[in-house]
Amino acid sequence: MSMDYELEEEEFTSQFTGQTLRRIAGELKPHWPWVVSFVLAVALVASMDSFFTYLSKRIIDEGIVARDWARLLSIVRLYGSLVLVQAAGVFSFIYLTGLLGERVRYELRKKLFNHLQSLSLTYYNRTPVGWIMSRVTSDTDRMAELVTWGLLDVVWSTFNIISALYFMSIINWRLALMVMLIVPLIVVIAVQFKKRIIVEYRAVRRVNSKITGAYNENITGVRVVKALNREEENLARFGGLSSQMYQAGYRAAWLSALFLPTVQFISAVGVGGVIAYSGAQAGTGAISVGGIQAFISYILFMLWPIMEMARVYAEMQQAIASAERIFSLLDAKPEIMDRPDALEPPTLAGDIVFDNVTFYYEDDKPVLTNFNLHVHRGETIALVGPTGGGKSTIVNLLCRFYEPRQGTIHLNGYDYTELTQHAIQSRIGMVLQTPHLFSGAIRENIRYGRLDASDEEVEAAARLVGADEFIQELAQGYDEEVGEGGALLSVGQKQLISLARAVLAQPEIFIMDEATSSVDTLTEGLIQQGMEAVMQNCTSFVIAHRLSTIRNADRILVIEDGQIAEMGSHAELLHLGGHYYRLYTQQFRHELEEQLDPWRASADERELMLA
Repeated sequence: MSMDYELEEEEFTSQFTGQTLRRIAGELKPHWPWVVSFVLAVALVASMDSFFTYLSKRIIDEGIVARDWARLLSIVRLYGSLVLVQAAGVFSFIYLTGLLGERVRYELRKKLFNHLQSLSLTYYNRTPVGWIMSRVTSDTDRMAELVTWGLLDVVWSTFNIISALYFMSIINWRLALMVMLIVPLIVVIAVQFKKRIIVEYRAVRRVNSKITGAYNENITGVRVVKALNREEENLARFGGLSSQMYQAGYRAAWLSALFLPTVQFISAVGVGGVIAYSGAQAGTGAISVGGIQAFISYILFMLWPIMEMARVYAEMQQAIASAERIFSLLDAKPEIMDRPDALEPPTLAGDIVFDNVTFYYEDDKPVLTNFNLHVHRGETIALVGPTGGGKSTIVNLLCRFYEPRQGTIHLNGYDYTELTQHAIQSRIGMVLQTPHLFSGAIRENIRYGRLDASDEEVEAAARLVGADEFIQELAQGYDEEVGEGGALLSVGQKQLISLARAVLAQPEIFIMDEATSSVDTLTEGLIQQGMEAVMQNCTSFVIAHRLSTIRNADRILVIEDGQIAEMGSHAELLHLGGHYYRLYTQQFRHELEEQLDPWRASADERELMLA
């Protein structure tokens, strides 16, 4: 089992601009009523914090120092009433923050899932599952945190600072101006730290994706790991990834931790100067006792929002790195797209024509070259030949998982690039060598072929392919759980269920890709019966290494190096004595030796036995 994780995460090397933040803001557009309500609630609470400090100044100056008890009582009543208003505001913004976060997560994950459904197979061929899972789970969580709690902290801190500076200016504009001079210095420091912090957090995300991929491969391939005794080597490689994660995380944490004390130190120096100046102002009567108390409170009060914004800014780098990864996935374009005027005809039951089709996965490595094939409606075509010859490529092109680089494919007279992908793929039934079942009951896995099918139709499809017998023997029958990926069933049972699923879908084109290569002879017979039931009313393509399953095919194509080396019925190809004859006789050599002495048998006897 390979444990190499050479595929590198996309490098976001461009300088940080507001483009990512604008795209993040764009994700909030569908939720603007909640965003506006949320921002107003946070702004109200933050502004009232500053107003309470101003009321404290009035309580001291107008009530306590002036000994005006009526005035004091009036201000206290106002203070108490506003506390209730602020409490309602706190409840509102906490509730709206949670609600907005869940809505953003839901919409973002739905958008990612829908986009993943539209991407071509080539994207999945080059992108590990663990990396995709990391984006859909942890990256969406981080982005949702940014646009909710991160936005809350930014709005709260901003209005705290603005309202504090406003009331400080009312008390003493000179002292307020001194405080304002501290803010640009903090911003300059933040910009310098930002360049380093975002680089380290991106490194953390890259390694985290590799670790997720390692977990996925080891869990899904645990049987192979144990069979080959690879635990120690895999552990060593995983330890190397964990070490990279630790180093990148350590550097990111160190810079983030250094950022906050640096801001705090500069703020403290500025606060000390402001306090010294205000003391001198008090001696001249330029500021009242309540004003001094309020001003000191405002200075200390402002320090926390500044520190909070610095913390949020540092964490924002991590969230922005996650957002960049999400947007890179959303920006991935499917290689196969429907035309704006694509057709969706009522049926595709008809002839299938490959006309001078050339295809390659990599440049200068052609898989098919000027490939031509005309398949008549209802015909069964078998594809045999060496691995890598192009058999699976032919059916992948037919399903339009890929498109020809040159040439055309016609379905029922239509150039299939003029059709929607749904029109093609919804009319094709496919059973793979290793069929995939989804977690859930057998009934639901069969119904996956046609979601509106009734229970009676599901069971009828199972009976038609011979799956009903083993299903009825299970404890829960059709409601038996299959486990993740069908792990609770044998390969043969999974094949029969996938055949029933194909029957239920009522396909016009049916494809069997080496579906009997991993089953015993008895199960092969059941699958053969199921295949015949499916192929009665549709055009069929069968890829097979076990040649006993294709003797009744209308035509057998021997595919070598992307070309048709031989073509004909089973008997015709045996009579030809070419490549198919050699494949067939080699596969059944031991059986033939037991039943017929090849040294004494005549050519007619040998041909009769082979047929």
